[in-house]
Amino acid sequence: MAGLLDETVAVIGGLDEDAIRAARLRQDSLTKPRGSLGRLEDVSVRLAGIAGQCPPPLPLPAVVAVFAADHGVHAQGVSPWPQEVTAQMVANFLAGGAAVNAIAAQAGADVRVVDIGVATPLPAAAGLLSRKVRAGTADMTTGPAMSAQEALRAIETGIEIARGLVANGHRCLITGDMGIANTTASAALIAVFTGADPAAVTGRGTGIDDPTLALKVDVIRRALALHSPDPADPLEVLARVGGLEHAALVGLMLGGAAERVPVLLDGVIACSAALAAMAFAPSVTGFLFAGHLSTEPGARRALDALGLEPLIDLGLRLGEGSGAVLALPVVATAARVLRDMATFDSAGVSGEKA
Repeated sequence: MAGLLDETVAVIGGLDEDAIRAARLRQDSLTKPRGSLGRLEDVSVRLAGIAGQCPPPLPLPAVVAVFAADHGVHAQGVSPWPQEVTAQMVANFLAGGAAVNAIAAQAGADVRVVDIGVATPLPAAAGLLSRKVRAGTADMTTGPAMSAQEALRAIETGIEIARGLVANGHRCLITGDMGIANTTASAALIAVFTGADPAAVTGRGTGIDDPTLALKVDVIRRALALHSPDPADPLEVLARVGGLEHAALVGLMLGGAAERVPVLLDGVIACSAALAAMAFAPSVTGFLFAGHLSTEPGARRALDALGLEPLIDLGLRLGEGSGAVLALPVVATAARVLRDMATFDSAGVSGEKA
């Protein structure tokens, strides 16, 4: 019997071509020069293809799912931040004091925090979804980060979270993450799925110095040499060099696509997970929007491989879902323009002469 992952991948179809054609025709009939709203028009057309109707529904209410987990590779000294910061930031999210909380409040998005693999035991708290697969990954330089079964559990947890959020009325899913040392795992994933040299896709994360950056690149090289992960086997790639939050984000993306709602990607963590999601189901990329361009070098390489262009570029590298939430008003505005603007006929405005 097929498991949840296989069932989800099987129902992810392509975008609705009839709705796309209708959206393009409507865009061309609105009271503006054709193409004058630039990429906003493209976003609205894709939203119609996702929903299977024109005009598409507004992608509201939206929710940021912040998946938190720790990484065994932290023991290699790739981050100056202590591992307990992951748990401390979870508490900050729950208290409403993190950047993603402030930005989500401004954008009108909800925030949900999921413990998918925090090493520190977390007490039960209002707003915390406890879905811990294991207490952090193992050190990828000495063995697999996790077992394939654990990676699968994390993916299927992400699918379940996506289903539950949509069932509760959310019409747009936004990726969020928290995990000290998770940019190391992200760079490893991007290197595997794009074939890039680790030095080209490894960044400074929380702001590491040159010696630590060199160490980080070496750590990734050693992990890839140890495991030789096959990009054609995304589950094995995640198990060997990924993180629990990466796997859960894969599930969130696949689950959102199966439910036919847009998914906004945040920075390099989400982009690396999206590469794995694409390896499971190539058509998932039609449901993904790149919220912003992270300054981490791997983000651009991943987005190029995904065929996605970022909606905004503000030089961000925080994570948490912060950049993706900032892009929510852009995506919502695209849908509203297609829905609410008058056509030349309805407004009695003369159109362009043939």
